[in-house]
Amino acid sequence: MDTAQQRLNDAFRTRKKAGRIRQQNEANILKAAEIEFAQNGYKGTSLNAVADRADLPKSNILYYFKSKFGLYGAVLADILEMWNQAFNDATVESDPAEVLYSYIEAKIKYSSTHPLASRIFAMEIIQGAPHLEQFLAKDLHSWVNDRGDVIQAWIDAGKVRAVSPSHLIFLIWSSTQHYADFGTQVAWALGKESLDDNDFSEATRTLAAIILGGLGLDLPSRANAG
Repeated sequence: MDTAQQRLNDAFRTRKKAGRIRQQNEANILKAAEIEFAQNGYKGTSLNAVADRADLPKSNILYYFKSKFGLYGAVLADILEMWNQAFNDATVESDPAEVLYSYIEAKIKYSSTHPLASRIFAMEIIQGAPHLEQFLAKDLHSWVNDRGDVIQAWIDAGKVRAVSPSHLIFLIWSSTQHYADFGTQVAWALGKESLDDNDFSEATRTLAAIILGGLGLDLPSRANAG
């Protein structure tokens, strides 16, 4: 067994619930690590730099995350957990329009609030996922299959138009993450220095209207409330 891969798997699967002080320290460390990994990549990031940015001793990072590899795994685990949680609890009985709108909305919001995390993930994939290969090959495949089964059940029940469930998921990923990974390009195209809340709201409504409309679904009433 690859011990490095085993450590990464542990970062994804065994992060423990902690008290408030530890949670706050971990959050500060993860935020600092996002900045360092986004700016310098995995190889160029040092635990000393993360500790300085988090204003915590390096020993705290090693206590919570064991190593730089463990910290990187925790950052990536946070990204995937945030991305997927809006779709995790959907069942065959759930309203497809509400579920898919909420998923698009959550992922656009995450692109707004955590653009660096998305870019770290994008860099990892572009490089061939050297640290994520095992997770992507197995766990993510299982997640897509499981969520795809829910979408297929909606199709079989006549709730949504027949499409490839996996490619529908990929479409949502790519369109929503674009506003983080290529946010600068989007802002320039709009004649702005950066995107604001209104831009992200418009993106949510536009993507949802196109994707849900293509599935034969109406937008939830709350989509036009803002």
